[in-house]
Amino acid sequence: MSELLLIDDDQELCELLSSWLQQEGFQVIASHDGVSARANLAKHTPAAVILDVMLPDGSGLELLKQLRGEHPDLPVLMLSARGEPLDRILGLELGADDYLAKPCDPRELTARLRAVLRRSVAPTPSSRVELGDLSFSQARGVATIGEHEISLTLSESRVLEALLQQPGEPVDKQVLAQLALGRKLTLYDRSLDMHVSNLRRKLGNHGDGRPRIVALRSRGYYYST
Repeated sequence: MSELLLIDDDQELCELLSSWLQQEGFQVIASHDGVSARANLAKHTPAAVILDVMLPDGSGLELLKQLRGEHPDLPVLMLSARGEPLDRILGLELGADDYLAKPCDPRELTARLRAVLRRSVAPTPSSRVELGDLSFSQARGVATIGEHEISLTLSESRVLEALLQQPGEPVDKQVLAQLALGRKLTLYDRSLDMHVSNLRRKLGNHGDGRPRIVALRSRGYYYST
């Protein structure tokens, strides 16, 4: 049974979501502020975190930033009562794996969680790809360029893994979203673009200045060789 940490100050919503998720086979621990959430995370690491943007003792985005520093590959799904594009973009830029606006359909929340958890299943320890000066450990979720190690989030790792399977060949955005996010993109959904943008920023360019990840309009992305 997968254990989830639900962080939201709306206690009634937490009870409703916890009840639903428990019926779906999850074990849920609820925290209603950043302090108790950090205390829970210090004791053990859950399979995934559901995190609200607005917390009574600080911003959920700040907590996400801390989470990414301490648990780079921990799946995080963010919630926001406002659902504003800026919140969504900031959350994805800071490393959230997915994002839903409140009120959300519990069935969609469950589907998104299952997709994230399927992707979080670690590959075999021997899963390693080397291409030019890039070395990528799928098991660790770490890319190495020269002697510089780069920690990747779960979604960034899956994007890079998919692109490295056919370097130099474009991967359609919908295909990449299915491989990296476990779902299809919806209209105006920029989540994949944000994960790719984060990955491009982390990896930088080749030594000759060429971008490592290239975007092709209406065709997707590819890793340049």
